[in-house]
Amino acid sequence: MQFISVIKAEFSVSLLQSSVPYDPSEIILIFYFSGTLGISNLSFDVSFISAEHKDFSITGCSETEKESMTGSDGEEVWHADFNQKTGVVTLPDFADPTSFPGFYEVSLGDQEVCKQNLAVLIKAYKKPPETSIYPRNDVQLAVENTLICHVTGFFPPPVNVSWTKNNVVVTEGVSLSQYRPRSDGTFHVFSSLKITPEERDIYSCTVNHRARVPEVAAVLPSVGPAVFCGVGLTLGLLGVATGLFFLIKATTTDTPDMAKNIKHLMQWTQSIKTVPPGF
Repeated sequence: MQFISVIKAEFSVSLLQSSVPYDPSEIILIFYFSGTLGISNLSFDVSFISAEHKDFSITGCSETEKESMTGSDGEEVWHADFNQKTGVVTLPDFADPTSFPGFYEVSLGDQEVCKQNLAVLIKAYKKPPETSIYPRNDVQLAVENTLICHVTGFFPPPVNVSWTKNNVVVTEGVSLSQYRPRSDGTFHVFSSLKITPEERDIYSCTVNHRARVPEVAAVLPSVGPAVFCGVGLTLGLLGVATGLFFLIKATTTDTPDMAKNIKHLMQWTQSIKTVPPGF
């Protein structure tokens, strides 16, 4: 499955204010793209309040998937639900009610253009993901926590994110956020796993993406007194698998025990050098 982004724009918002009485219905809210607006020969004092915002629209497609989303300042405000054949407003409850007439119909046309351009853009531009893993709270043995795997800087979507505990695939307690655009045209996504860590547990996050990078395996410095973090990248026939893992250990830091844990991590890194089947 492949996605492309097609539109990005900046706009300004101006509110017309007058120093004399006027009908409230005559207040003008003006949206315009990358331009300026001038008003002259008015019979009363006028002032403008302007604020710059970044507006974006993302269209994604593949042979089986569709995506159309509109947002402002990095936050989604509307997306198309192609299964329900309607548009969905995602503004918070406290925001003024807003509608997007005609957006869904436009998104259908954008999908046709997207499919026509997909093969050309995929061939021209592929970028692998950058991945990091961290706990939501400080890690304590036998205390429920959440591991978060942040996958960013990749194009095109999608990525396949999977979790393991002690080298066994885990599906319970796993969640995946929506794909979010970045200002450079790439995407990022979050995957989380609910855990109750025990000593010497190893939790891993593995990311598959069609872009290819050289094979590398490394052990990173410890993240905290009770956690070791490691990373491994593996080149596969159809894509790249990026694996990160946490090793839960006691708070002691004597040298022999630490060396044993590092050896354990390196052995685990070697064991993940395959891309999961079906990708």
